[in-house]
Amino acid sequence: MKGKDNVYDIVVIGAGPAGLSAGINASRSGLRTLILETEELGGKAAGISLYENYPGFPEGITATELVERMRKQASKFDAELRYHEEVINLDLKGDLKKVTTNQAIYETLTLVIATGTQSKKLNAPGEIKLIGRGVSYCRVCDGPFFKDLTVAVVGSSKGAITDALLLTEIAGEVILIPQNGKIKAPRKLIKKLLDKVNVKIIRGRVIAIQGEQVVKAIEIKLENEKTLVEQVNGIFISLGKVPATEIVEKAGVAVDERGCIKVDRWQRTNIEGVFASGDCTCGGMQVVTAVGEGAMASLKALGHITKIRAGE
Repeated sequence: MKGKDNVYDIVVIGAGPAGLSAGINASRSGLRTLILETEELGGKAAGISLYENYPGFPEGITATELVERMRKQASKFDAELRYHEEVINLDLKGDLKKVTTNQAIYETLTLVIATGTQSKKLNAPGEIKLIGRGVSYCRVCDGPFFKDLTVAVVGSSKGAITDALLLTEIAGEVILIPQNGKIKAPRKLIKKLLDKVNVKIIRGRVIAIQGEQVVKAIEIKLENEKTLVEQVNGIFISLGKVPATEIVEKAGVAVDERGCIKVDRWQRTNIEGVFASGDCTCGGMQVVTAVGEGAMASLKALGHITKIRAGE
């Protein structure tokens, strides 16, 4: 099988901490390893500024430094890493699993799913078209682009209130729209936000985002059912996270009612030869646990491959 360019011992979907950990351990064990990532190095974990509970770093370590160290370690053991390559289809029947991306088709004896989570969408007209053009799901990543401008924050959770509060230090005006939800945050945090002179709350829900090349305005359905249009330069959607498991569920991998991949203590899914680790399983939901889960998945993948080859 190693004679075929696109046949691997293990393919890992996702280059966050769980995926990189799986790739490091698999390639170190001598397995031909491919790691696929739709986004940049580190996946969504790269949006977190500092990890303070990762063992061995008493002063903490930035996400950028940690994932770069993991990348170097994976590369040292000859793991192949490919970024901006999105998985669009999976065929998980039989000993050889087929992974189709927007660039190629790969075959693999084992698969580790480490797709993490994705931001909940607003599902409003204009949202998808204007992602990266004023529509953002990451205050840390994109907040600095809106210095002295007007932005909206959509959400009612503690995270949304925190996003709005921190954006008041950057933007000229911040508009919070709870999306018809009751604000669920500590009173002190809400008061701190309301004490800011450049913030206002509009009770209602965003029903459309306007703009051609960039965001120009948002359309809001008020609690009294009237419609209001607010001119904004950007909108931060802070509705929480959900597991990024739509494609794998379609391929037959079992998920629970939340969309979390079901795994046993060995990170095995319901399909033989397919494993999952990290936030897509809704386990520890921390980098330190994701790394351990990725390592376990790769160890069990090695055992599965050994059994297959013993029967050849």
